[in-house]
Amino acid sequence: METLRASWFGFEKTWTWYRRNWRATAVSSFLTPVLFLLALGLGFGSQVQSTALIGGVPYLQYLAPALVVVTAVQGATFESTFPVMSQFMWQKSFIAMVATPITPAQVLYSQVMWIGSQLLLRSIVFVGIAALLGAAAGPGILLAIPVATLAGLAFSAPLVAYSATLDKPEAFNNIFRFVLMPMTLFTGAFFPVSQLPDWLLPLVWLTPAWHGIELARGATFGTLDLLPALGHIAYLGALVAVGVALGVRFFHRRLAV
Repeated sequence: METLRASWFGFEKTWTWYRRNWRATAVSSFLTPVLFLLALGLGFGSQVQSTALIGGVPYLQYLAPALVVVTAVQGATFESTFPVMSQFMWQKSFIAMVATPITPAQVLYSQVMWIGSQLLLRSIVFVGIAALLGAAAGPGILLAIPVATLAGLAFSAPLVAYSATLDKPEAFNNIFRFVLMPMTLFTGAFFPVSQLPDWLLPLVWLTPAWHGIELARGATFGTLDLLPALGHIAYLGALVAVGVALGVRFFHRRLAV
């Protein structure tokens, strides 16, 4: 209980800043994903025929649940890189926090809680707008909200731990170029992964985005079986657990005096 209370204080600190400065991130957090859905779902999607390959549904509806996950993973990446480094190196707010009775582990927990809340809020807004645009195939798309949050955290937690080990922001360039971008394009959001070369599939299966997309799309269209669903959830949960465990270690190494 004491750990939760201390972590909440850290969360509250970030919330106090955010409610005064939310406009600075409104475009990237909420407007850009919607424009992405409009451009690809309604624009490009108007040229895509509804075939058995995409489940016989309009491309806009095929795309929507996957984009909830993709935008959550993208948001998790941005929240887990420069903001984390900034609080170590430039703002030094993490250092200020551990000058109080708050421990390095509790600092980490508060950061993960904050990122999770952001992913949840963004997913709710995205699904709401998708429904208004006719992109929701049914009420099952509501399940894409917790799925996207979990998938985002599954990528965020290890990345927060990694960010705690860095001193140069240039190190994030490889994450954006060689991890985030391929994970956005080649994990089944825009076309079935069955169209990829066989040698690439094992790499796809390792990504949290693919597991999240499979869960979100299966829940939306009612095609998700129990055992595969449990497997996807277990894998994503394991990534969160590993990331948090590493984060506790690296935060303690960097912040403990």
